[in-house]
Amino acid sequence: MDSAISSSKLTHVVVMGVAGCGKSSVGAALAQAEGLPLIEGDDFHGEANRAKMAQGVPLTDEDRQGWLDRLARLLQQHPQGVVLTCSALKIAYRERLRAACPNLAFVYLEIGRDAALARVANRSAHFFSASLVDSQFATLQPPLGEARVLPLDATAELTQLQQQASAWLHAGALA
Repeated sequence: MDSAISSSKLTHVVVMGVAGCGKSSVGAALAQAEGLPLIEGDDFHGEANRAKMAQGVPLTDEDRQGWLDRLARLLQQHPQGVVLTCSALKIAYRERLRAACPNLAFVYLEIGRDAALARVANRSAHFFSASLVDSQFATLQPPLGEARVLPLDATAELTQLQQQASAWLHAGALA
């Protein structure tokens, strides 16, 4: 496992985790703090995927293929760096993104099922059905032990999460 990360090489970051963990909020705060563009991964789901999720139908690996391919291309289109929000639930999904961007790092927002469910249930104007939270946890292969991953407690304050992620990026070391 990489124990040190050169900040000059580490400008591509995925903020990941299950639905309701705060990917969008943390990703936006981190992108702003680091002066990097933000790619909201959910914006690149096709209509068929959005419809499935809105109906409470979990996506399959096949459903996610085109989405992950689009995200991989977007990472490559930002050679100066970018913050991407993406659930990246399985190691295979993370490896697909890493193949497109070898210096990719992940900020993993850890959250319990009940907290995630409460957050998703309270969201307005989002296509993701709260009934899918359990499927997210069933699919999740936590990235703990993988190189270039910073696990954070998703229930911490947004400012604290952004500051911890920024400090990690600037320190060039895994937590």
